[in-house]
Amino acid sequence: MTLMQSEVREIPGLAAAALREDVDLYEALAAALRAKAPGFVATIARGSSDHAASYASSLFALAAGRVTASIAPSLITRYHADLALAPSLALAISQSGASPDLVQGLRAARQAGALSVAIVNVAGSPLAAEAEFVLPQRAGPELAVAATKSVVLTMIAIARLVAAWMREEGLAQTIAHLPERLGQALDCDWSGGVGRLMSCDTGLYVVARGPALAIAQEAALKLKETSHLHAEAVSAAEIRHGPRAVLDRRFPVLAFGLADAGGDDTRALAAELAAEGVPVLLAGSPELPLPTPLHPLLDPIVALLAFYPLAEALARARGLDPDRPRGLAKVTRTL
Repeated sequence: MTLMQSEVREIPGLAAAALREDVDLYEALAAALRAKAPGFVATIARGSSDHAASYASSLFALAAGRVTASIAPSLITRYHADLALAPSLALAISQSGASPDLVQGLRAARQAGALSVAIVNVAGSPLAAEAEFVLPQRAGPELAVAATKSVVLTMIAIARLVAAWMREEGLAQTIAHLPERLGQALDCDWSGGVGRLMSCDTGLYVVARGPALAIAQEAALKLKETSHLHAEAVSAAEIRHGPRAVLDRRFPVLAFGLADAGGDDTRALAAELAAEGVPVLLAGSPELPLPTPLHPLLDPIVALLAFYPLAEALARARGLDPDRPRGLAKVTRTL
């Protein structure tokens, strides 16, 4: 069993354990947010953590009515921009909390008047030291280079934060059912997708819309990391503004058509492309089944966990080690 496979299987249990912890911490942060009333959210993250930040952007908009901007760390570390961030919530996300650009970015945001929050897996990290509030990922040791546990646990932390901030009791109660759905996601058999993607040699699109677009971004990165495939995440709407021209019978599409308005658009696009001869794999179809929908804001997390075993199995089928992607290390320090 690979490290990636083992760590993916830990996620439902880790999620259940995490939901029993930090209740008072989330309430304290929610109270601080209600007192500060930030007009917008700024996120600081890279890689898989930035995909979690993209997911956060959807939740902050749909559940909290806040627009989210992603701060490129180089604006601070290389160009020394003086950003007007008061009043805002500055949210930095990192598994290790060790990259200097994220640390400097959160420090600058706090100095500019933002309420600084870090979601990290390493409690004593430099990034945690810069935050007024630290939300633990509680993913446990993550050894595989391709992050999985920390991504899912971060997304759950974001959902908990939004529910507490907005006093969304319905969302909070539904989050409690996530571990069960995550366990069901691991029981979903996506092995048929391995054969479909084995012949992929020109690249592929991973398509979604709405909150699921963050999942498409994460899936594309995992296919790059573990299978060395050139995968690009594209919005089901944006694909019609140019990227559609790339598609043909040799260029497959992995589509996340979940149970919401964006998912309706994605499924319609998938049907259109399939009718034109484009190879389409649709999450939620009999070929790539998903558990019964839980909540439109939470279903992307479940779909992501259903995808991870496919990425791991595809890498092995291609003769690659998903635990040791070429040229990558577990902790990346950038400026």
